[in-house]
Amino acid sequence: MSRATLIVAGGTGTRFGGSIPKQFQLLRGRPLLSWAVEAFHVSDPEMPIVVVLPEPHIDLWRTLCIGHGFHVPHAVVAGGTERFHSVKAGLGTVQGDPVLAVHDGVRPLPSAELIARCFTQAEDQGSAIPVMPVTFSVREVDTDGSRSLDRARLRNVQTPQCFRASILREAFALPYDPAFTDEATLVERTGRRVHLVEGEERNIKVTTPLDMRVANLILEAGS
Repeated sequence: MSRATLIVAGGTGTRFGGSIPKQFQLLRGRPLLSWAVEAFHVSDPEMPIVVVLPEPHIDLWRTLCIGHGFHVPHAVVAGGTERFHSVKAGLGTVQGDPVLAVHDGVRPLPSAELIARCFTQAEDQGSAIPVMPVTFSVREVDTDGSRSLDRARLRNVQTPQCFRASILREAFALPYDPAFTDEATLVERTGRRVHLVEGEERNIKVTTPLDMRVANLILEAGS
């Protein structure tokens, strides 16, 4: 069964700060986004990779690739105003019915083992999303106050989220809803079950400068 990857990097990086979006900030001398692209290329050098960016960022990304000598093969597609529209734009470039991974461009450190685990389960069961246990106390808040939740029943969700492309096409035929937060949310609305796989602590999402320092430490430790 064939495989393909969409890497979505549409954020403006307002929480990160700086003059350019966080996906283009440097991690050990290279744009953050390049680490995510490379991770999937290393996992399967023949697999097509599509990077989805806001149209105004495409020329900047190409310039950064040239300037940093980053030559991993990938296509670039213009995304939309929200993640839903960006993933849908990338999905429109995918031919046939491969197992398709959708990954956050600011998660630079997924291991080859994690990528393989997600693809393999999706090949077997149609879907796979990596999750991690919640390790801190959580509360649900509403207009009446707040209440404690049992963290043993909760999981933090990561990417790559892998699905048969036909399943994603069915899901993205649904109308846009602002409540959409990830591909699994949308797929569940078609009535399909989403299957979980074990995630990784090192598969962090870089949102703040502190996250970038953590990513640097992970790379320095070689873990």
